[in-house]
Amino acid sequence: MAHLSRPRPQRTIGRSVAVSGRGYWSGTPVRVAFEPAAADTGVVFVRADLGAVAVIPARIGHRVEATQRTVLAAGPAEVQMVEHVLSALAALRIDNCRVIVDAAELPGLDGSAAAFVAALDEAGSVDSGATVTPLVVGEPVRVAGEAGWIEAGPPRHDGLSIDYELDYGPGPIGRQRLEILVTPDSYRRELAGARTFLGIDEARRLQASGLGRAVSTSDLVIFGADGPVDNALRWPDECVRHKVLDAVGDLALAGRPIVGHIRAHRSGHRLNAALVEALLATVAPPAAA
Repeated sequence: MAHLSRPRPQRTIGRSVAVSGRGYWSGTPVRVAFEPAAADTGVVFVRADLGAVAVIPARIGHRVEATQRTVLAAGPAEVQMVEHVLSALAALRIDNCRVIVDAAELPGLDGSAAAFVAALDEAGSVDSGATVTPLVVGEPVRVAGEAGWIEAGPPRHDGLSIDYELDYGPGPIGRQRLEILVTPDSYRRELAGARTFLGIDEARRLQASGLGRAVSTSDLVIFGADGPVDNALRWPDECVRHKVLDAVGDLALAGRPIVGHIRAHRSGHRLNAALVEALLATVAPPAAA
């Protein structure tokens, strides 16, 4: 097993691959092309519809506030709902990749990262010719909001582990908890297929406001009073698995792998991002090559 707390070779994909679909919020068709990138490029999004200069690094400094999704911007260019793509790339340990899109919002697909993982597995991966130094958590770092919290502590394993508790109170979702060491294999098996979920009242409010009108109950998991509407869960605890999937993507905005143990209670995109900012402010930068 590789020692992930030490510098390791940077990796990129072996060849270009693409995934197409529609944005959940906008309904706009979009094609996502993953292209190999040189060492030290990191993950960058390129808005092909806006020209070659519309490059947006997947870094916390480019995050902008948004509801129920992670959005990045640089100058006039913006990409929305990037968390599932970032989650797949981070979990499969792809450090350098150009993600070319022809619309602002990435495709929702079935609400999971499964299609992105399948495409990246098809592309394969190769060494980029440089090293990446992980961000190893030394002392505990915690951020909290009105309803939840998230904290990072020293690693319990040689990698990123996450212990997430979801609590929706009485109802079909209820309280769920998952603790997992995130590896490429565990991600493929236990997280990649976990789908976005909403309560039916929230879904109706969004559609009434003009958002998500092209989305049906087959495109993600909509919960009514008695459980999923016209759909079936992939795991009894699929909701908490999706929260962990999202967290992996948001934590990737650190720009390098995080080695540590994450504990979270009802955390979402905003708190996940706040933890990344706090970690970058307190953990020493990587040593010069």
